[in-house]
Amino acid sequence: MNTKTACLAILALATLVLAQVEVSTAVTCNPLQLSPCAAAITSSGKPSGTCCAKLKEQRPCLCQYMRNPNLQKFIKSPGAKRVSSACRIPYPKC
Repeated sequence: MNTKTACLAILALATLVLAQVEVSTAVTCNPLQLSPCAAAITSSGKPSGTCCAKLKEQRPCLCQYMRNPNLQKFIKSPGAKRVSSACRIPYPKC
């Protein structure tokens, strides 16, 4: 096998590995995953580490939640903005 073929084989293998990693890290959008943040959103309490971790995990889903009439009053609330800021997670601009 020549060098060019070997490089192409390595590149193809790396692409497959990276594609597999991307698929395995896809987020399942589930607003119930944000339940550890409920108390901090509805009160003036500080968000827990679990809340911040879940908020970061569910970040790709936040715009979807904002479009849901049942969830938007919580997601668009001042408490949610405060929790997002406290967790150092940018508030989504959808």
